[in-house]
Amino acid sequence: NQYRTTFTRMLSGDPHEFKGLVAELDGELVGIAHYLFHRHGWQESRVCYLQDLYVDPKIRGGGVGKALIEAVYAASDVEGCPKVYWMTQHFNSRARKLYDYVGQRTPFIEYERP
Repeated sequence: NQYRTTFTRMLSGDPHEFKGLVAELDGELVGIAHYLFHRHGWQESRVCYLQDLYVDPKIRGGGVGKALIEAVYAASDVEGCPKVYWMTQHFNSRARKLYDYVGQRTPFIEYERP
């Protein structure tokens, strides 16, 4: 199953695999982020792709998402990756309020193979 594969990759310790962060509140898991570092064709340093950010809906807006993004920023800085980027759905207005606060919107539009 894909969840098992994803978490096995995150926990493998392989520097080329995903990294994972969790947020806990009062001993309960309330958020997760996973990200990876990769080369970029148009700059010398690697970049960081924040692939997934999830916060328990009951506590969204309480700073957990911001803290997870800032933790990814910090991990990226340690790795010498000044660029962190991510995507979201255009209609994800609640998350986009956070993203507008902690990031800068770019003019890129995503396409994928059909």
